[in-house]
Amino acid sequence: MQDLWNNLFFILERFTWSSLLDILLVTIVFGLFLYLLRDTEAQTLLRGVFLVVILITLLTSLVNLPAFSWLVKTITPALILAVPVIFTPEIRRGLERMGSFGKLRFWFSGRNSRSNQEMEELLNSVSQAAAQLSERRHGALIVIRRLEFLDKYYKNGVMLNAEVTPQLLLQIFYPNTPMHDGAVIISENRVKAAGCVMPLSSSGILNSSIAHTMGLRHRAALGISEVSDALAVVVSEETGTISIAHRGKLIRSLDGERLLNSMRAIMITDLTFKTSKLASIFRKKADNDGEEIAEE
Repeated sequence: MQDLWNNLFFILERFTWSSLLDILLVTIVFGLFLYLLRDTEAQTLLRGVFLVVILITLLTSLVNLPAFSWLVKTITPALILAVPVIFTPEIRRGLERMGSFGKLRFWFSGRNSRSNQEMEELLNSVSQAAAQLSERRHGALIVIRRLEFLDKYYKNGVMLNAEVTPQLLLQIFYPNTPMHDGAVIISENRVKAAGCVMPLSSSGILNSSIAHTMGLRHRAALGISEVSDALAVVVSEETGTISIAHRGKLIRSLDGERLLNSMRAIMITDLTFKTSKLASIFRKKADNDGEEIAEE
């Protein structure tokens, strides 16, 4: 115990500004790592790993255990190599997010030719279609592209390049039609493709949810929102509940008007920076209207 205090005093006496910078950089690295793993099953596993590491460190520092210390030193290199294998999906997802961050949003928003009126018409068409699909209890998954491209997802569907209308969306998601099980991708105010296959979420949010009525559509909506900045609107086939997924979060139990306000809050914020005040108002309303938010 006395050796521990002596070591602490030794470190404090030699603490400099460069030491502070060193600690801050290490903290930032760990903070980014935890941020990339947020709302995943790996986050729980990581907590357990940190707890075990802290306990082992304290045990070997406070008590003289030569054999146990030798065992820890022998196993540690193998554990360091095992960490990337265990967290492979989360690390890959995080790197994809970091890579997409460098696409210079200001350039994209400056080149974006969609006016507010066109965006409003698009959101109105989607909200009207979702409301009617909800009344009829027809399952649907509508993905709206924002800044990141979704080429690899719409290429596995049926290319349409059609105007977005409620009638078209109702026809696509009519039960027992060839494309009703897949997702519709909307890009540049047009239905780019239908019957597309989306990646399924592996975050475990739906498994811990109270509702047991969320199936593959909700998992696919969360999945595409985790790997891209797209906005996904999903209608439950069993209950008719309307939900939206964005950035790994799911807002449920929306009607047509609340769905429209929620989509406005998300789309206007990133596509037009000048309307940030209006977007914040819509976001507050959407947060108040959403009856349940399942966070990542």
